[in-house]
Amino acid sequence: MKVALIGVGQAGGKVTERLTRFDANMGFEAVQGALAINSAKPDLQSLQFVDTQLIGADRVNGHGVGGDNELGAEIMQSDVQQVISNLDGRITSRAEAIFVVAGLGGGTGSGGAPALVHHLQRVYDVPVYALGILPGRNEGALYQANAGRSLKTLLREADSTLLIDNDAWHQQGESVEGAFETINDKIARRVGLLFAAGEVVDGVGESVVDSSEIINTLRSGGVSVLGYASEVAAEDSSENIRTVMTVARQALLTGTSMPDATAADAALLVIAGRPERIPRKGVEKARRWLEDETDSMQVRGGDFPLESDRLGALVLLGGAERSERIEAFMQRAREAKRAQGETKPDVVDQLTDDRLENLF
Repeated sequence: MKVALIGVGQAGGKVTERLTRFDANMGFEAVQGALAINSAKPDLQSLQFVDTQLIGADRVNGHGVGGDNELGAEIMQSDVQQVISNLDGRITSRAEAIFVVAGLGGGTGSGGAPALVHHLQRVYDVPVYALGILPGRNEGALYQANAGRSLKTLLREADSTLLIDNDAWHQQGESVEGAFETINDKIARRVGLLFAAGEVVDGVGESVVDSSEIINTLRSGGVSVLGYASEVAAEDSSENIRTVMTVARQALLTGTSMPDATAADAALLVIAGRPERIPRKGVEKARRWLEDETDSMQVRGGDFPLESDRLGALVLLGGAERSERIEAFMQRAREAKRAQGETKPDVVDQLTDDRLENLF
């Protein structure tokens, strides 16, 4: 799947750089262009592998917005024409989708990403998706409230919003800095494999996933979720039927970017590994299991030929906003907003309430 990446804010820029580097190192050539955008100049200077653009220099002088996502949205709205001009050559006719990447807790990312998605939808005729990173439980009330409001707006603007919960891929005992490095690495590997799975590759298996199947899975809109798991494979494919079932279950039940998100409108199962080690019977059996588990009749499946001694399972869920985990996060965001003593209307009561206040 040929994609263009646009990182907004500190976390968005770091994840975009990591995704771009992973794609280049693996030789997938799925990432067609990448740009990192921020209102804080030092955060851009730390990025070495992607092009960068400073916004809001006339408002905040390169010092960032201090967690104010309304200001982040205003700055993006003001500078959006320069941003879109800077995308020339990065979003080409080969790009099949655009991903706007952002941490939803900070100011520039949570405010600027929805504003940018809104304008990209008016300019480009390919799907515009968001990759949003939710703050962990210990990241403070401001971040929770910002993320609730940002998510509400992204769900309105983006064709689908792929959510990553910081708590999902965080390992106990890690430092804060180490935890973010681990999470960014896992995002790059998992999302990078998803992009690559939609590419035409040599040494194909019997049923290879293409980009249209990824796009059709995300067509449900709303929230999308990505899961992954892998295990060592036997050389004989007939011995890997149980392995395929195991990694498929782990990917959905314990390895998703939003834990406990299993109900979905559509799903895609990709089994990655050496073609001669992938059992057709196992893939079909896992696909039927996924159909039952997600309560969806739209479950696609296929292979991704990959030189590895392991078999991996990628599970992509589309239309997964019914998840209890997402409802729990929105409740957390509501409580954080109340704790701040806000007098504005509660903007995160329910995801589906059109009367709620959006970010812009």
